[in-house]
Amino acid sequence: MSRWPVEPAPGEATPAPFGMSQYCVADPAQHAPDRPALVVVHSGPGDESTWTFAQVDDTVRAVAAGLLGLGLQRGDRVLLRMGNRAEFPFVFFGAIAAGLVAVPTSAQLTGEEAAGLLADSGAQVVALDEDLPLSVPPHIPRITAQTIAEWIAGDERAEHDVGHPDRAAFITYTSGTTGRPKGVTHAHRSAWGRRPMYRGWYGLTEGDVMVHAGALNWTYTLGVGLTDPWANAATAVVHDGPTDRLLWPRLVEAYDATHLAAVPGVYRHLLRHGDPAHWDLSSLRAALVAGEALPSPLWREWTETTGVALYESLGMSEVSTFVSSGPEVPVRPGSPGRAQPGRRIAVLDPDRLEDPTPLPVGESGRLAVHRDDPGVMLGYWRRPEENRQVMRGEWFVTNDLASLDVDGYLTYHGRCDDVITAMGYRISPVEVEDALCQIAGVAEVAVAPLDVGDGVTLVCAWVVPTQPPGDTATIRERVLTRAGERLADYKRPREVRVVEALPRTANGKIVRRDLPATPGGGERADE
Repeated sequence: MSRWPVEPAPGEATPAPFGMSQYCVADPAQHAPDRPALVVVHSGPGDESTWTFAQVDDTVRAVAAGLLGLGLQRGDRVLLRMGNRAEFPFVFFGAIAAGLVAVPTSAQLTGEEAAGLLADSGAQVVALDEDLPLSVPPHIPRITAQTIAEWIAGDERAEHDVGHPDRAAFITYTSGTTGRPKGVTHAHRSAWGRRPMYRGWYGLTEGDVMVHAGALNWTYTLGVGLTDPWANAATAVVHDGPTDRLLWPRLVEAYDATHLAAVPGVYRHLLRHGDPAHWDLSSLRAALVAGEALPSPLWREWTETTGVALYESLGMSEVSTFVSSGPEVPVRPGSPGRAQPGRRIAVLDPDRLEDPTPLPVGESGRLAVHRDDPGVMLGYWRRPEENRQVMRGEWFVTNDLASLDVDGYLTYHGRCDDVITAMGYRISPVEVEDALCQIAGVAEVAVAPLDVGDGVTLVCAWVVPTQPPGDTATIRERVLTRAGERLADYKRPREVRVVEALPRTANGKIVRRDLPATPGGGERADE
């Protein structure tokens, strides 16, 4: 089968041998060496750095050679603690090209949070920006921007690692109900497992231009913004300059973008604060949205105002996206769409997960993805019990509740655990509660999502004071200060409500779903 043109077939098997960096970097470099692969916009259009596919390939192989020169062995982990800049994807793919396992982390994490991931992953090397806090043990080498520049300037280049499709390529960390982030281990085959998205969600083809509104060090950007465009010999455009939430239409116009990818909040902000009458989106074939549910009113407003299709997808760190609307799947407001071509999904009885028989049409249950899907993770890093909980026979069983209609369209009914999805991030309430314990004047704290309208969900903390509420402003300030000290920005409560008591079951367990109805006073934190 010819690699070009890229024509995914439903249910196609991952070729063997296979290499993720070979597929995403080397192949397009050989096919279209002089085509722009990566455009990193700094202050705005016209102020950018551009790499062709040949240059990306050379840079990735230089980083791979440098990593191997440190004496690392296949399967060793490389933790990335870097900001929003081009070196991040170069180290990510460089580690994979070397046969190592990349461990990307968010720059928003505190030094303590990042140290926890370093310890859990057992990383043997850390790629570190000097302005990001992290205590690295003396025996673990550090890679800096200067190190990377020296490797690129040198003569050593490694060949792309290829082998069994099931060998580990990267680990991403996601929140869970235990409060301790867990590593999601993905195989090299995960890049091939994204192929159903090309037609099922994007309508992406060779030579297209993808603008992604996320930071380079976000896994959403690494996947939708880089991995998939590069695998199709398409151009990726990202932004690493000062925050400008109205920038995206200008980038679409300046770079003739065919696709724009973002979370719902980006589109909402553009419509509320931008001037659509002055946007030139004529090159844009589709806008893409993921990270959290797309409210139907926002879909209608965007499509009616801009005339550009807005396609939603449903996915997770463990599988990427697997349900979506797209050019070949008409949008049905209120549904993220249908299973992408070749994906096998089912809704299972929550009380009989060992029974592989899907529930009838219309019945709500646990959403599951068949384990023969190459996009399904290898498993949680060093979490055998949690692996047993989700790997049930032939199915990977999610914590999402859903139902399917007669046409295969999915209706999402929320999560059966307490993990919060806010602003495109998954956040463990237990982790936030642990960070907010032992605050003077606070007896108890519980954290849950709060719907504030217009499809916006915030992290909210309900606080029980040690004495009857008096100076609630002081309590609120203490909670927000502690959150700022211990939590990444996206995990911090945006609202604090002081209450007399927390809702509980007869056995004393906090009922988080009842928190939003709990009377109490509070204010929104400045955003």
